[in-house]
Amino acid sequence: MRQPNASPELPSGPHGCTEGSCYPATGNLLIGRAVNLSATSTCGLNGPEHYCIVSHLQESDKCFQCNSQHPYDPLRHRNSHRVENVISLMDDEKNITWWQSVNGQESVSIRLNLEAEFHFTHLIMKFKTFRPAAMLIERSADFGRTWRPYRYFAYNCTKTFPSIPANGLHHINDVICEERYSDIEPSTEGEVIYKVLDPAIHVKDPYSLDIQELLRITNLRINFTKLHTLGDDLLDRRSDVLQKYYYAIHELVVRGSCFCYGHASECAPVPGVHNRESGMIHGRCVCKHNTEGLNCERCRDFHNDLPWRPAEANNPHTCRECNCNGHSSQCHFDMAVYLATGNVSGGVCDDCLHNTMGRKCEMCKPFYFQDLSRGIRDPRVCAACDCDPVGSLEGGVCDSHTDPDMGMIAGQCRCKVNVKGTRCDYCKEGYYGLSQNDPLGCQPCNCDPRGIIMMGAPCDQISGDCSCKRYVTGRYCNQCLPEYWGLSNDLAGCRPCDCDFGGAYNNRCMVESGQCDCRRHLIGRQCSEVQPGYFCAPLDYYKYEAEDATGGFWLLHMGLLPDVRPVHREQSPSHMVTWTGPGFARVKDGAGLVFTIDNIPYAMEYDIMIRYEPEVCVCVCVCVCVCRHGVSHRHLTAFILIDSLVLIPKYTELPGFQGNEPEAEHRREEMIRYMCLDSFMITPMPALAEMCSKLICSISAIIHDGALSCQCDPQGSLSAECDRVGGQCRCKPNVIGRRCDQCAPGTYGFGPQGCTACDCHPEGSLSHQCDPVTGQCQCRQGATGRQCSECQPGQWGFPSCSPCQCNGHAESCDPHTGECRDCRDYTAGHLCERCVNGFFGNPVLGSGEHCRPCPCPGNPGSDHFNGYSCHADHSSNQIICNCREGYAGPRCDQCAPGYYGNPEQSGGQCHPCECHGNIDTQDPGSCDPRTGQCLKCLYNTDGPSCAHCKHGYYGNALAQDCRRCTCVTAGTIQSACSDGECHCDRLTGACPCRENVVGHNCDQCAPNHWNYGQDRGCEPCGCDLQHAMGTHCNMFSGQCHCRPGFGGRQCSECEQFHWGDPRVQCEECNCHPLGSETAQCDRVTGACECREGAAGQRCDECARGFTGVFPKCVQCHPCFELWDDAVCQIKRDLEHIQNTVEKILESGVTPGVGDNRIKELERKLKQVQDLIRGGDSERIYQLIGQNLLSVIHCMLMLHQTFHISNVYTRYDASYSLTDQFENVKKYYRESIEAEEKCNASVFGPSSPVEQSRQTRTQTEDLLNARRDKFLRTVAAQKKSLEELQHKAHDLDKKVCGGHSNASANGSCPDSPCGGAGCLDDEGNRVCGGEGCNGTVSASLAALNRARDVTDNLTAASEDLQRMARKDVKNQAMNTLEKAQRKKDEFENSNKKLKDFIKKIKDFLTEEGADPESIEKVAQHVLSITLPVNRTSMDKLVKQIKESLSNLTDVEGIFNQTSQQLSKARDLLDRAKDAKRRAEGVKETANSTKQALDVSEKAIEKAKKALEDAVNNLNRTRNATVVVRYPDCFCMCMYTSVICKCVVCQVTVVINLS
Repeated sequence: MRQPNASPELPSGPHGCTEGSCYPATGNLLIGRAVNLSATSTCGLNGPEHYCIVSHLQESDKCFQCNSQHPYDPLRHRNSHRVENVISLMDDEKNITWWQSVNGQESVSIRLNLEAEFHFTHLIMKFKTFRPAAMLIERSADFGRTWRPYRYFAYNCTKTFPSIPANGLHHINDVICEERYSDIEPSTEGEVIYKVLDPAIHVKDPYSLDIQELLRITNLRINFTKLHTLGDDLLDRRSDVLQKYYYAIHELVVRGSCFCYGHASECAPVPGVHNRESGMIHGRCVCKHNTEGLNCERCRDFHNDLPWRPAEANNPHTCRECNCNGHSSQCHFDMAVYLATGNVSGGVCDDCLHNTMGRKCEMCKPFYFQDLSRGIRDPRVCAACDCDPVGSLEGGVCDSHTDPDMGMIAGQCRCKVNVKGTRCDYCKEGYYGLSQNDPLGCQPCNCDPRGIIMMGAPCDQISGDCSCKRYVTGRYCNQCLPEYWGLSNDLAGCRPCDCDFGGAYNNRCMVESGQCDCRRHLIGRQCSEVQPGYFCAPLDYYKYEAEDATGGFWLLHMGLLPDVRPVHREQSPSHMVTWTGPGFARVKDGAGLVFTIDNIPYAMEYDIMIRYEPEVCVCVCVCVCVCRHGVSHRHLTAFILIDSLVLIPKYTELPGFQGNEPEAEHRREEMIRYMCLDSFMITPMPALAEMCSKLICSISAIIHDGALSCQCDPQGSLSAECDRVGGQCRCKPNVIGRRCDQCAPGTYGFGPQGCTACDCHPEGSLSHQCDPVTGQCQCRQGATGRQCSECQPGQWGFPSCSPCQCNGHAESCDPHTGECRDCRDYTAGHLCERCVNGFFGNPVLGSGEHCRPCPCPGNPGSDHFNGYSCHADHSSNQIICNCREGYAGPRCDQCAPGYYGNPEQSGGQCHPCECHGNIDTQDPGSCDPRTGQCLKCLYNTDGPSCAHCKHGYYGNALAQDCRRCTCVTAGTIQSACSDGECHCDRLTGACPCRENVVGHNCDQCAPNHWNYGQDRGCEPCGCDLQHAMGTHCNMFSGQCHCRPGFGGRQCSECEQFHWGDPRVQCEECNCHPLGSETAQCDRVTGACECREGAAGQRCDECARGFTGVFPKCVQCHPCFELWDDAVCQIKRDLEHIQNTVEKILESGVTPGVGDNRIKELERKLKQVQDLIRGGDSERIYQLIGQNLLSVIHCMLMLHQTFHISNVYTRYDASYSLTDQFENVKKYYRESIEAEEKCNASVFGPSSPVEQSRQTRTQTEDLLNARRDKFLRTVAAQKKSLEELQHKAHDLDKKVCGGHSNASANGSCPDSPCGGAGCLDDEGNRVCGGEGCNGTVSASLAALNRARDVTDNLTAASEDLQRMARKDVKNQAMNTLEKAQRKKDEFENSNKKLKDFIKKIKDFLTEEGADPESIEKVAQHVLSITLPVNRTSMDKLVKQIKESLSNLTDVEGIFNQTSQQLSKARDLLDRAKDAKRRAEGVKETANSTKQALDVSEKAIEKAKKALEDAVNNLNRTRNATVVVRYPDCFCMCMYTSVICKCVVCQVTVVINLS
């Protein structure tokens, strides 16, 4: 019986499964699978059946009974021949058992169903009867779904299986028919042996897929198709004839092993199979090499980085774990990826987590990026992109990682062309309308650069509307607004048309030139200029001289005749001209004048010259009534002088002055401010302000629809042009009239040369008039000719003497000019009409004021007067001083910016701040106004006088030349640096260097030093003086400049590629470049580091296990290792024997051994030693083969002596030895062939090895060329790593307060303050603590202090709340008392105001009030304005009432707050609420106070107005003004002029209609 655990067909290597393939033990697959074995025919299953045997005649028993209804049992069911009997040859009692089919049935099959895939190696069947005449063996690899034949067997193949070849096996997988196992002999004990891998066929690769597929089975079926008979069954088919023809098998051996593809050395039961019979070959592989499956047919989950392959002898093809960087636990193999990586890696991770993707989950998904601060295995390594999908490309995808070559930065959004911003959410400057549909993101603004405000952001990013300048319009800011022109780069964009509101028809102008549409005879861009030969009519243009009027009957009812005659007055430089035209019309009492007005061009209201009387337009007959006041009869000697009647247009009705537009209000204000109308009511008219000229021209253009023609008289004028305003022509001497068409009074002889002065003497003539033709003057009595005498003392001016007008401040004046002399009372001026510098007031007679000293802040002449002059600001009722340089404030009691001192004190002065020009003198806070200390130093200066550079700067602060220090942080002492900036010498800029660091900026090591950038400074080079070129070295690497043959940083070692003791001798390594890993050998022994296959001191020999001539060393066949182990063992045994023999020879004792035998052994021993030493492998193989043949011969001899029962065992052993020898020879041939192929691929110019050698040579040249640079780079990087390590070491100290030295378990016994990687007993991180000086401890201490401060502030807040409640109440009571006092004062002021109004009424009704005083009083009263109107006053009173009502509620709030003080938890919130309410009350009280202050100021103004009115009344009572008559005084009223004669006591009233 065969042993079930015979040697496997594919043995595992000596290394197990670690370095190559391994296979489970081979055995009988039937063991333990009786239930899986079936036969289609078994005798006696349904009851006993008889059968007979073909035997020799001497045997008596030829027929027997078969009863297989029960399983075989040696005691009870010995005749049971079920198919499971074939599993073993004999039972436990050594009884032979077998399976037997039904008699005469030829088509019978036996089937073995396996629970998994198995390796099937060979089949042995031992028959009890004849072997079948025809049969075939089939296999299935898919559990019986499909079947394929292994081998056909037939007595006559051609006849039985005609379609199957029977001419021998050519290929290992050929399906043939074989006849040697189908002969009729022997009749019993015949065998059928089938081997899947026939030894006669050479298999190149036993691990190929074809061979593995050939061996792999899940089911095995043996089909018996034909019985061997003696021929009697052909004639007789009776049952007794067929009883001796059947199939019977003693033993069936199906040898195989668990099919594991070389990835397992043992197998375990398949799940669901519970049979554990000894010797059973199980079907589930215990997989190695990271494989899994019943047959190790696939890689384990997550081990698919390499393709699954069957293991080979020297390559296990271990499945490699996928590298998914901790983001996936699943992967699959992709052949395309594997090939693309050069057969390095083919694993592709599946279902990457944490927003990762990629073959190794090494990339972030779209819309995520790699956080560089986290490791690649961190679950949060991929952070979400923060990109606006509208403005970024690809919907918001950002750069997934950083790649400088591709310009990628992790997390950086990729904006569209016209989009910017970190999130791509803003349009670029000059673009708008961020849109997802726009491929460029935004559209260009297309703004006109001349019309936009900012070039950077010209338009609105949403609407695209351009940001136009103030006077520019249009979507693209390319148009000027209406009434603007000239689009340009000006700040406002366009310039206003600014058309003259009267000279132009409207305010529109040409866009290009700005030219306005002018009225007639007006020119200029703004139509504000008058065409030459034309003029603008003044306000008094419509003036009607009384001399030209006709006399009329006014008092006809009195029966009186008119009496009117002209009176001419001569103009003189020494006299004030108080008339117009030639003179006056002298009208007698009762007479009248008729003025004909027929030239009014514009229908509107006009005021008569007599103080703004309303006028009736069109043609009006104005009647002037002259009569005595209070009488109804004529006075024959009463006269009045009428000068002219003037119509003043009421300009406020004209366009440009009407309405509430700002421009109209501004023009009205300018007419008043510049006294444009008042100028025409004064005779003579003063020079017009420029603004008045412009406004009057505009009024004239509206009224006359343009300019008026000059019409200068060519005889009396110098040219045809006239004044722009008024139209006055330039007259020749002594010629008057607007048109220069008449002689002036006092002249005569109008002609081409003008007129000649009368030159009447002022003393001797009755008047200065002369005959207009002859020039004869009318002299006084006693005077002759045309001359007069001087004036009397106290008078001045010729020809008419007048009293001096010095406003009561001087007694005399210049007799010719009238200028007053020796003005008193601090007055000055021609008429003593103004105050001298340092005084203010109105010293004009009748004003009621006098000159008072300016309070700036002291009086003039004192040591506390800081001003030049002052003036009274009537709008604010304040005195405004004009301060000297260095002083400021309304009273010059403050120092100006850039000055300091104590000007508010007597004798105090303001001095310039001494800051050496390093402050802004216009900035009030640039220096202390008291001490003069400089506070805001400029130009990087510092100090109380800005006299030196501030820290971090150096230079000359006095010359504004402070520059930043340029110290290198790595070389400057740490105490001089903070926040990356270092301090230096403030004058020279020299930096404080660390030890052994030099340079103005501390940027280099001192000579003979290196290691720049360390905290301790630079270190000495320490170069070996004998072996170095000098004492200097590289500043960063410390490498000394060595002499030839020496190396190392300090030149204390042998140089590169040398070895030995530098103190004795250095020798070159000379490592062979093809056999050594590196050119550097061991610096002590000189041994080179050899590559695989090379050996020797210089790596220039082939190593053991390799053959060939160096460098063409070829690895020996894998069997060499096995034989090498055996030969080495033999060598060791032989050496042992040799030693034993030598001892025997030495002793001379040779028990039981003859000399011949010893000599023969010595000869063989020497032969073996020579072979081993010589390395003749062919001879060794031959010797081993001879020994094997000898062993075989001995085994054959033993075969003849053994019992017949052991024949099978002997046959199998001899067969195995023979097969092994054949295999050895076969493998040797393969080795020789492989050697030839290898040599062909190694040697020759086109071989890969030769090409590799050339490539290596080129690579070595490149490496040698770049070696120095590489070494320098390595040194620099090493230095950087040391610095980082040192900084990281210091970082623990700064953060935690100590240096961490974490052990394997995370504890830090030497650092109680903890640090990076330190853990406590519970696994919590340790950093900082009590007694530690790191930032963590400092932060905790600061946090505790902050909490203490918070508690203290809370307590302080509660105290303040209690104090605030008391203070607010007191403040409210004080405010109420103050408001009551202000109320009383206001009522008293109202009472005084009423009294003042009553006094004014009484004054106006008095008999002796002169007209001029009444006029001044009226004007002053009308000019009085209260600071607030009635609406404001009502609002103010309402606010006061509301404030008072709020003040009454304060007490309730306090009571409510006090009731809830017991609630501790809500104390702070309610206290804060009370505080807020109290603050509101305080604000209300402040508002009340402010309102009261305003009221107080208003009362003060009212008081002052009352005082002024009283003073005016007093002055009015005392003042007199001469009007027309020397002895008459007149006063203008609203509807009449009242004149009173002093001599005759006659009052004249001129009624105005």
